Amino acid sequence: QGLEARHGGRLGLALSTSGRRFAYRPDERFVYCSTFKMYLAAATLLRVQAGEERLDRAIPVTQADMVNHAPVTEPAIGGTLTIEQLMKGTVEVSDNPAANILIRELGGLDALRDFYRGIGDTDTRVDRLEPEMNRLDGDKDTITPVQSVANLHRLLVSSDTPLSAGSKSLLMRWLVDTPTGMGRIKAGVPAGWTVAHKTGTGGYGPVNDIGVLYPPSGDPIVMAVYFHATRESTDAQREAVIADATRIALAALGHA
Repeated sequence: QGLEARHGGRLGLALSTSGRRFAYRPDERFVYCSTFKMYLAAATLLRVQAGEERLDRAIPVTQADMVNHAPVTEPAIGGTLTIEQLMKGTVEVSDNPAANILIRELGGLDALRDFYRGIGDTDTRVDRLEPEMNRLDGDKDTITPVQSVANLHRLLVSSDTPLSAGSKSLLMRWLVDTPTGMGRIKAGVPAGWTVAHKTGTGGYGPVNDIGVLYPPSGDPIVMAVYFHATRESTDAQREAVIADATRIALAALGHA
């Protein structure tokens, strides 16, 4: 409440660890922006496990695939990228054409929607491709903080995750190695912690970060933070709110 009062906007946060839960606006809907790309990669990895896809399958990349923010796919126009390269680019640097290609190869938006339902998520909306999904339009392409934490826990922490050890290892590597969002959750954790996370940014206010936090000892902490900031705020100010919210939440759990 203090952060919202000082900075404006609307903040949603949920975390869980060792049976303890903490949340603020847990059931309100937030546009998820690129945080969904972690789930898209998980959905693709499940198809690989089922023998319906191959990590090394080469996909042609064309000019027609291009939308804004294409650091991996634009240099590959006229060539190919493997499914693994597309996932890595989608998760680590949020490449938008890579995400759209993966959705297409997955079977379209219906298939991505089915993935969420398959992990017990009956709530998250899947409506549009990149970059349209970032635009506010009612409840389209939205998620709640508490649902996101439940999904993260199921995929990355729970012993009954549908991901194989190999699939989880790949996804975790990309989530830890991503260079995005250094001023968000990563800036709010104590020194020595490892953060496996995926950011999302709307460009007009929404700034998000979701993932799993690993202290040097003790159980992992699953966290999702969604901040719909004011248009007048700067990127640095928006990221700082997520870092501050992370500190507040961790302090509530006894982590200084």
